Amino acid sequence: MNLLTETSIHLVTAIPGPRSCELGKQRQANVPRGVASVTPVFVRRASGAIIEDIDGNQLLDFTGGIGCQNTGHVPPQALQAITEQAEQFIHTCFMVTPYEGYVRLAEELNRRTPGKFPKKTLLVSTGAEAVENAIKIARHFTRRQAIIAFEDSFHGRTQLALTLTGKSKPYKAGFGPFAPEVYHMPFGYCYRCPHNLTYPDCDIECARRLESTFVRHIEAESVAAVIFEPVLGEGGFVAPPPEWFPVIAAICRKHGILVIADEIQTGFCRTGPLFACEHFGIEPDMILTAKSIAAGLPLAAVTGRAEVMDSPGPGGLGGTFAGNPVACAAALEILRVVDSLDLPKRSRRIGELFETITHDWPRRFSLIGQIRGIGAMRAVELVKDQRTKEPASEETRAVLAACHRRGLIIISAGAFGNVIRVLVPLVATKAQIAEGLRVLEEAIAEVQT
Repeated sequence: MNLLTETSIHLVTAIPGPRSCELGKQRQANVPRGVASVTPVFVRRASGAIIEDIDGNQLLDFTGGIGCQNTGHVPPQALQAITEQAEQFIHTCFMVTPYEGYVRLAEELNRRTPGKFPKKTLLVSTGAEAVENAIKIARHFTRRQAIIAFEDSFHGRTQLALTLTGKSKPYKAGFGPFAPEVYHMPFGYCYRCPHNLTYPDCDIECARRLESTFVRHIEAESVAAVIFEPVLGEGGFVAPPPEWFPVIAAICRKHGILVIADEIQTGFCRTGPLFACEHFGIEPDMILTAKSIAAGLPLAAVTGRAEVMDSPGPGGLGGTFAGNPVACAAALEILRVVDSLDLPKRSRRIGELFETITHDWPRRFSLIGQIRGIGAMRAVELVKDQRTKEPASEETRAVLAACHRRGLIIISAGAFGNVIRVLVPLVATKAQIAEGLRVLEEAIAEVQT
């Protein structure tokens, strides 16, 4: 792709430019206001970590379609695979006339996901579908109905996925009633400990409270599964203490409860290894993937223990567009790119560079409460006061706006909307990452003054 430059932001108009402003008016007249957009620019084309808008501005992308572009925008290998598959056939429905790509991708995911046990994979179209199918399968296998999820989690926008999600506004507000038999407990968010304890003296109380949940809210013998994100995504890029997962898993095993890991945002090398579970030695009964699995095409997967996945009978699982052949072709190529570019190593190096550049930011900026993350999944939490930790939500919106004006696409997260999250494509250059962090630093400095 012939972009102006592949190394830096290049602005030729104010952000947004005149053509984006004009199209924005048409958008407002024709698209529901509930479909919000973070940045006010319209895209013409993209490559790697660069997006070019319809006014000719080059913007540096630290969002990657909310984690869908770990291998960069329009990776050439995937583009070729997409083209070749589309020339053969675009859709037949796997449930009617199956095709090899679905089977080959299932084989790859079964082989690569954590756990030395036989596995099987169901392909669907979106992360929310993966979540809902995992719950269906867990309930069918265990013959139990209750599900336990966590506060600050995000699992999708369909009704059951929304029920599992642990954040009210804007996702759940006004959309009830929600599905029954879903219970929430606090996550291991040490910076904002729900029990007002301090790690490591807390003895991982937040995880051990799962047993008290069985006493106060729902009996263990009625619980089919516990679902969690290894690192909270929308919840603010929070990783619990490493001991948290073994405690949760041990309690689940004790009571015959399935463990479901939602790796929709953390998967495909975002935290370093292919799956974040590998950081913590977790071998979940089911693992959910989507987002960066297919270079931005709609595809998701539920990979789990063979005996669990085989529980529903023929026709119990599926979907018209589930496991689309073009998306499968892209996903198979993406896995080859993961290997050939050594994306786990790239992710680790991005994390190291992030730490090197930002290590003194909390000292220099009173607006910063905590900088955290694993691998290339990094976040900056903004507060009004470092002692009280009062969320700086308005200031966060101001920082994002200042970044957008400077040509950096970046978004927020967190229950209070006060966390700036970094989801830069893993193929971004060192210069691009340094430039993006320089823009973020300038924006924080502007807002703090």
